[in-house]
Amino acid sequence: MTVHALIVAESPVQLWGISSRQRLERILKKLNIDSWIDNPEAAGSDDTVLLLRGDYLYDGRLIQNLIQKPGTVLQLATDGNNQPIAAHVAAADARKAVDFVEDNTNDGALPAGMTFETPLTLGSTYLKELCKIDPPYLLPITQENKLRLEQRLFAGSYKGVTDLVTKWLWPRPAQVVTRFCALNGISPNQVTSLSLVLVIIAGLQFYNGSFALGLLAAWIMTFLDTVDGKLARVTVTSSTFGNIFDHAIDLISPPLWYLAWGLGLKSWQPGIPLSLYTAFWLIFIGYIAGRLVEGIFKQFLESSGIFCWRPVDSCFRLITGRRNPNLILLTLSLFIGRPDLGLLAVTLWTVTSSIFLALRLMTGVAARMTSGPLRSWFLDIDPDAQNPSLAQRCFSNNRS
Repeated sequence: MTVHALIVAESPVQLWGISSRQRLERILKKLNIDSWIDNPEAAGSDDTVLLLRGDYLYDGRLIQNLIQKPGTVLQLATDGNNQPIAAHVAAADARKAVDFVEDNTNDGALPAGMTFETPLTLGSTYLKELCKIDPPYLLPITQENKLRLEQRLFAGSYKGVTDLVTKWLWPRPAQVVTRFCALNGISPNQVTSLSLVLVIIAGLQFYNGSFALGLLAAWIMTFLDTVDGKLARVTVTSSTFGNIFDHAIDLISPPLWYLAWGLGLKSWQPGIPLSLYTAFWLIFIGYIAGRLVEGIFKQFLESSGIFCWRPVDSCFRLITGRRNPNLILLTLSLFIGRPDLGLLAVTLWTVTSSIFLALRLMTGVAARMTSGPLRSWFLDIDPDAQNPSLAQRCFSNNRS
């Protein structure tokens, strides 16, 4: 049995430089749907047809779940009426479904037993991949709301649980640069490649004691690290290679930067009995230990990860001893003319963060043994709550 995709009522409006058909084709290709038809009669008798209105912007979760549920109509409440937007039907019923979805004819023409879903009933509000509450969207595409839709796509591409710089400082400039890249055909992997060049430049500048130039390159790199992921998501061009490439740079570069920073110091006078050699070891051990704890927690305790278990864990992710918070420490130390104290601060904060994560891991193991499987706090959030908590407001994306 083959699932064929069929688009009706296409829109000429492009979002982030691509048409609605291109977006849908890319989404469906990632979901292993690559058969497209223009006529419902072209489908085989044992096949099914995934019918999509091309003048609507779909959350990928809705399409993914609709593929898994043949015999389903996805509808949207519009002006008090339920407007059919998409359907997954047997090939024999495809023509009737086209008439129903395209012209909103009597649903009595559809076969008995069809299931009618809305975005909220078909898709989960918890987006595990991006660690946030984000109700699935289904929005009409018009020239008038183009900018609003592009903003919705960009906001939806952002992780909910991340560091404070990525979360609150980079979004506005990143949206401008992401738009430039999308409209000029610059790919996410090209942005990541530039990030790699900046990683090397920053490391060399740190090693040579040119800390200001090194920090400039490092901060631009962290900014581009935000852009490449957002660009991949809004243009639906993410790839396995790109994901590995990006994460490898993120994983390897920070400790090497700290090593280069230490080797570039003219003096090391931390004010405590700690040698530079010991500081290096503490940074590397703390960094690796923290990453191992995160991996163990995600693999064996809660698949969303340690930073999504409880609100305190999500809040700690804002400042945990990772690249951006540590770059803040190094930058502040340069302003006071004591780059050696910056490396000391990175050492102590990296170790402190790893100890905190290890304690949370032990707490998680104890909770698993006494109360059963762990559950992310995101799964218990009410997206329609009238008075959401500070943590919910911080880590949710409830805009439509």
